[in-house]
Amino acid sequence: MISYAECSARERLALLLDAGSFHEWLPPAERITSPHLAQLGVPSAFDDGVAIGRAALDGREVFVAAQEGAFMGGGVGEVHGAKLVGLMRRALRDRPAAVLLLAESGGVRLHEANAGLIAVSEVMRALLDVRAAGIPVVVLIGGANGCFGGMGIVARCADHVVMSDVGRLAMSGPEVIEASHGVEEFDSRDRALIWRTTGGKHRWLTGDCDALVEDDVAAFREAAMAAIGKAKPSTLAALEQEHALLVQRLHALPAHDAEGDDATLLWRALGIADAQQVPELAVAALQAMRAN
Repeated sequence: MISYAECSARERLALLLDAGSFHEWLPPAERITSPHLAQLGVPSAFDDGVAIGRAALDGREVFVAAQEGAFMGGGVGEVHGAKLVGLMRRALRDRPAAVLLLAESGGVRLHEANAGLIAVSEVMRALLDVRAAGIPVVVLIGGANGCFGGMGIVARCADHVVMSDVGRLAMSGPEVIEASHGVEEFDSRDRALIWRTTGGKHRWLTGDCDALVEDDVAAFREAAMAAIGKAKPSTLAALEQEHALLVQRLHALPAHDAEGDDATLLWRALGIADAQQVPELAVAALQAMRAN
């Protein structure tokens, strides 16, 4: 077993895809860097924190992007976002079997502010265009930084979301919630709370991700292969179904004065027996509990 969380972006690409098949577009040798960071005295990276290209997965052509969490937390800036958009637009032209996004990001770089926000909106539009063309987009989330902010929205625009039990997915990160609403609302130092409310197990139990896997590159590879060729139509009916799921979840949550933390109460309301055991369970045991 090789930990997905402990791998760099390029290590994940090398291990997840068919051996030697990844061909990178705009690699570090091209020295495509952000035009904004140097002006602020911030070190740049020659790939701007994301590797994009084509590869094979189980013998089928895929286009793939991997965000590097070690560079600015995987934050999206102008060039970073443009590379993702370019990948999606090329997919519309060349029609690979799928587009894979190995997401690890805290969201938009504060250093690039509006440029980063615009970039994220362009990525969302390009992703939805790819889906509309019938090409499945699969997002893999298992990096140490999680998938937050604008990239959290991008992830939920995809056909399929695969998460590990140590992965995290949300719109706002713990520190952002605490800064906005106070530590009483969300204590960003409470690691157990963070994983209960944003972690892979919670997202799988509440329907926000399609597959839950162990923190293992091979497990992510198997889940990605299973998603190829399984596009989900982005239709009004599908959107209404998603809204119905959110309404069900909202009404299932007990009142705030009920005993227990919000996540455990919600799991119990959704029919999970012994919900308090969920954080300690292995993935297979949790899946078996849900099946029963």
